[in-house]
Amino acid sequence: MDPKRLLRWNYIGRMILAAAIFLAAVSNWLRPGVEKPDLLIASLAFALTTAWTMGSFAYSDIYNRPLRVTFLYSQSIFDNLLVTAVVHVTGGTSSPFVALYILVIATSTLLLPLGGGFLIAALGNALYVADVIWGVNTQLTSDVWLQLGVFTAVALSIGYLSVSLRREGEGKAAVVAELGQLKLQGEDILRNIRSGVLTVDSEGRLLYANPMAEQLLETDLNAFLGQEVIEVIARVSPELAQTMRRSVVDRVRTTRGEGLVVTKTREFSVGVTTTYTEGDGLRTNRTTTTIFQDISDQKRLEALRLRAERLEGVAELSAALAHEIKNPLASIRSAIEQLSKMPHAGDDERTLSHLVMRESDRLARLLSEFLDFARVRVVRNESVDVAAVVRGAATMAGQHPDRRDGVRVSCTVPDEIRLVVRGDEDLLHRAIFNLALNAVQASPVNGEVRVEAMPTREEEQSSLGAPFEFGGIAVRISDDGPGIPPDIRDRLFDPFFTTKPGGSGLGLAVVHRAIEAHRGLVFLDSNGRGTRFTVLLPTDGAAIATTGE
Repeated sequence: MDPKRLLRWNYIGRMILAAAIFLAAVSNWLRPGVEKPDLLIASLAFALTTAWTMGSFAYSDIYNRPLRVTFLYSQSIFDNLLVTAVVHVTGGTSSPFVALYILVIATSTLLLPLGGGFLIAALGNALYVADVIWGVNTQLTSDVWLQLGVFTAVALSIGYLSVSLRREGEGKAAVVAELGQLKLQGEDILRNIRSGVLTVDSEGRLLYANPMAEQLLETDLNAFLGQEVIEVIARVSPELAQTMRRSVVDRVRTTRGEGLVVTKTREFSVGVTTTYTEGDGLRTNRTTTTIFQDISDQKRLEALRLRAERLEGVAELSAALAHEIKNPLASIRSAIEQLSKMPHAGDDERTLSHLVMRESDRLARLLSEFLDFARVRVVRNESVDVAAVVRGAATMAGQHPDRRDGVRVSCTVPDEIRLVVRGDEDLLHRAIFNLALNAVQASPVNGEVRVEAMPTREEEQSSLGAPFEFGGIAVRISDDGPGIPPDIRDRLFDPFFTTKPGGSGLGLAVVHRAIEAHRGLVFLDSNGRGTRFTVLLPTDGAAIATTGE
């Protein structure tokens, strides 16, 4: 039992007892035969009780001072003195208030440390005996001894009960403390995890939303606590809202579901999992918890993996076909060239021969590109200064004849950090130059192409996987062109797909294979204001170092 709560009840009982005895003494004083000292004792007891109780209440509740053992002993001692005064006024051994000693002993046993109840019982016995002998001039009869025995037995019984209650209370306090700690840990985890968490009741009213849910949905969800929230979520993600509704209404759990979130700033995919708990219908109601997270990076990585596998298969087929066609094609061209030089060949024969040789040369160049695409691999594995590669590629792209008037190429690389990877410098230069040239060709008149290189950010590394565990380098190439239409973005890296007249469609496919050969990744972001290619290259842990090291 809470000591303060027990003390408050003790204060109330003490004041009621003192007031009742005082009023009884005053009423009896008006009758003949009542001794005046009894009224004096009752008046003093009431006055002292009022002052003592008010002071004790101020100490324990108003000033909220700690309930030290000395304070608790003083309360029990005063209660013993008050009960002795009441027993004396009301007849001594024949008083019906003798049993109040038992209440004082029980209260002190619950409040005081182990053994304190026995001391208060001994004090009560001593005060009762003293009042019997000297106060009312009565001998210690068997009834008195029986009452003293009862007081002692009560002290023993309540002491045992107090020990049991304390042990149970300590166990309960430990459980409550542990639950409180677990709750704090759980709330801390929910606040910091990268997944959004939403909990609604059986009516769809919001019970909980962690900060990541608000960040992903770009909605102040805490403003809707206690309100129906599914329709609010449907404004930015109809699939997520439908999944929540199925769990709330139909009690259907969802695992590995997917949905699309469209906010004011971006559009991305989320993975969704829902579960629900059945309430007891009295104290708790059924609740549904929805967990969702941004899986756009995982989907892009999966698309890159599938693209790499597809390109590998196409590369093998291209190499085989190129070898099979190139040799017969060379023989055909040589034969046609010889026929065109014969003396009996006329003008028509020579014209047709030149046409066949020209087309044969074009096919030979195309086959060479196929072979280059198939042979893309890291020939040399050495330290490559990515900053130097980026500067060189940007300079060449900025001077290319296909550059429109006024197109500028800016290059930004850190001077204080050395950006180094292991790989083939020529292959990396070819890939980055190809991307920079594409950006230059896509830029309008007086446009700008921005080429920059820098270390990858921590949030990028955490989602990229094992090759980037020691860090990485990001090369970004951006232009101000019209952007790439959404319907062709997914096909842009496919072999033989091109939007340029006369193009082979192998440029970006070669870029992808070159970066993939260095265990890197290529991402594309495009809208109506331009296009950005991002190349991510992993380092070996010691690749990024300051120039002073």
